[in-house]
Amino acid sequence: MKNLDVRCKILSVVARVLVTIILMVSAVVLNVGCSRNGPITREQSGSKGATVRDHFWIWSHEAGVYNGQWGLPGDSRITPVEGAHYMGVSNIIFVRYEGKPSPPFDQYSVPFASMKQVNWSIAGANGATSDEEREQVLRLAAVQPNITGVFMDDFFHIDTRTPSAKDESESDTGAMTVEQLRGIRQRLNDINGRKLDLGVTLYTHQLDKRILKHIDFCDVVSLWTWKSEDLKDLEINFEKLKEMMPEKRIWLGCYMWDFGDSKPMSQEWMKKQCQLGLKWLRQGRIEGMIFLGTNICDLNLETVKWTRQWISQVGDEPLQ
Repeated sequence: MKNLDVRCKILSVVARVLVTIILMVSAVVLNVGCSRNGPITREQSGSKGATVRDHFWIWSHEAGVYNGQWGLPGDSRITPVEGAHYMGVSNIIFVRYEGKPSPPFDQYSVPFASMKQVNWSIAGANGATSDEEREQVLRLAAVQPNITGVFMDDFFHIDTRTPSAKDESESDTGAMTVEQLRGIRQRLNDINGRKLDLGVTLYTHQLDKRILKHIDFCDVVSLWTWKSEDLKDLEINFEKLKEMMPEKRIWLGCYMWDFGDSKPMSQEWMKKQCQLGLKWLRQGRIEGMIFLGTNICDLNLETVKWTRQWISQVGDEPLQ
């Protein structure tokens, strides 16, 4: 029995080493392939000849984590990378959800080598984060050149819709302190010779000046409208965001399901998000659009079908 345990431990170590080697080889191949076939950096994606699709991102979690939640009509089995390829989007944001997957992420991340750009969460759903998780992600980014940024989901605790929000102290504003973000930003300036982006989720009901001390250390701010009924004010909220942080790079978050009310997103609101996003993208007012998300791509939803067709129609158009 002891010999069997020893052999199992040896095999486990060998497997981990092999996965690391595969990641490093994939990274080299990816770096060469992307230089020929498409952009993998912000500068390249904004260069002459870039297409609309180069600025599209898909939001993703581990397969099945939404099952039994959000009023969805069935269970999903689609993986993050499968969902991205199905939607025709080559850039992906991966966010841990309810602690899934568990670190280390080496083996789990292998399929992501097929994507042009990857952002990996250092603060997952509900703002969950830890020193271990952040270290694991930064280590992964050092060996995968298509990881161009890290992301913080559900970061801010502020909700301007509730009177109690005004009583919150600044120390309760975010999932990490300003000093923690300062340290992360410094480390991201040199990840194996590359500077990585720090992105954050911001809801329209969190547009409050108390977030600015944290926002100062972020490169990318993604704006989300939690309830579809509030999309009627999308233009107003977008202008408020631009007034608050005129120099920040903005990505527009586009839900394909109304998670705020646990119901389908109407095609009318889906069209508004996409059409406004494309308009602002062409005007240079935003840098990207995010579609949420892969976990609902195999549920036969009309908005997913419509969005997939829309991406197919506009994706290969020149940005300018």
